[in-house]
Amino acid sequence: MSHKVNERLEKLRAATLAGGGNKRVEAQHAKGKLTARERIDLLLDQSSFQEFGTFVTHRSSNFGLGENRVPGDGVVTGTGLIEGRPVAVFSQDFTVFGGSLSEEHAGKIAHVMDQAMLMGIPMIGLNDSGGARIQEGVVSLAGYSTLFLRNVQASGVIPQLSAILGPCAGGAVYSPALTDFIFMVDGTSYMHITGPDVVKTVTHEDVTSEDLGGAKVHASISGVSHFTCNDDAHCLAQVRKLFGFLPLNNTEDPPRRTCDDPIDRLALELDDLIPESPNQPFDMHEVIFAIMDRGEFFEIQPHFAQNILIGLARLDGRPVGVVANQSMNLAGVLDIDASEKAARFVRFCDAFNIPIVTFEDVPGFLPGTQQELGGIIRRGAKLLYAYCEATVPKLTVITRKAYGGAYCVMSSKSTGGDWNVGWPTAQIAVMGAQGAAKVIFRRDIQNADDPVAAEAAKVKEYEDRFANPFEAAERGFIDDIIKPSETRRQLIRALSLLATKRTSMPAKKHGSIPL
Repeated sequence: MSHKVNERLEKLRAATLAGGGNKRVEAQHAKGKLTARERIDLLLDQSSFQEFGTFVTHRSSNFGLGENRVPGDGVVTGTGLIEGRPVAVFSQDFTVFGGSLSEEHAGKIAHVMDQAMLMGIPMIGLNDSGGARIQEGVVSLAGYSTLFLRNVQASGVIPQLSAILGPCAGGAVYSPALTDFIFMVDGTSYMHITGPDVVKTVTHEDVTSEDLGGAKVHASISGVSHFTCNDDAHCLAQVRKLFGFLPLNNTEDPPRRTCDDPIDRLALELDDLIPESPNQPFDMHEVIFAIMDRGEFFEIQPHFAQNILIGLARLDGRPVGVVANQSMNLAGVLDIDASEKAARFVRFCDAFNIPIVTFEDVPGFLPGTQQELGGIIRRGAKLLYAYCEATVPKLTVITRKAYGGAYCVMSSKSTGGDWNVGWPTAQIAVMGAQGAAKVIFRRDIQNADDPVAAEAAKVKEYEDRFANPFEAAERGFIDDIIKPSETRRQLIRALSLLATKRTSMPAKKHGSIPL
């Protein structure tokens, strides 16, 4: 009896490891894609995976499914370690029923999500699925709904990361969309609500899945994804890298690493970085690289809304979230996409105890009918709300321009900034000198014998008064004026003092962010 049981067990285990069979595995490899188990092996530390529901099979007998039962039912779930830290994971198996979601498939994912919440560990989903299993009808749709509910319940409690490693269409896209970060693979993954055939039927547009929802589209136009990767292996390596910055849950601090970069290191190159002309751009990447530990910056959404930079770095080994205006693109103005991109990141950092460092060089909000009619008031307010709501340490360095309402929005002292400083090149004013002079001194300029010379003189007068950080410092709106080369040392000192920051908010169910 024991021999028969063991024989059956070995057959089941072999069937589970084989997935959909050799031909389908070969087809998966031919597309440049790994199998579900190969992905888990690359993602997790060696031999750390503990599987759940290994032999689960579907219950449906519709349309011949009853005759085709594959152990695991198209998804591999369990827990493991990344750099010795625990994580929960599911990996959909496209070689089994195209990775389609059934009642039992959904049940396995729901179970591992529940376990992640119970243990307080991050959840990583490796998505590669043809969508709902049509043969199960509404049962599969209900399965998606159970996952969406869990995504929302876990939001802000444990980090949730999604890797799109193949198709992800229809209702399936909303589970990754509810998670914190989305990774996509160029050429082999796509996300869209309706496929090319439906689009052609309804709108008569001819479009491919790649053009409709490929990695490049979502990285640069829609802003749906956060990271674009070359292949499965690169994607999983990037997931591991991001994981290294994150706490296990919202009650823990992010993991601090030993820092071999001197905390008092001067970045002398920054003293001469800001151009003489306020209209000449400079690359904010250079500021970030010069200040952060070992010049490392893990940028997020680098191809979307490039007028603002977001990403993760370390100061004295402590992870920090970085938000920075980028004058190399649209002069660093805030617009709809930049505001929403930064707001979402600020809220993530706040949820998971990651201090926020803001480098400010913002001339204002982007003017124009497209922005106004597109809702820049409502959508720009998201960033203001995010900064005001955040209770983590907030450190702001004004490198150059800080004009108008955009100054207020970018973590100003009056909206709750904990440590706000300016470089000597900082310009804190309602607007730029050229525009301000024309408003304030309009009559003087018009009545002057030489209006051009008069305007230039008034612009100079306004610049002398406001194109510097001294008045703001005198009124306490910035805490100090520092040399650019000393920024690293000053930030580390402030961050160390703020490490024990505690704050409380008014009792409420939740705020009403202008969505």
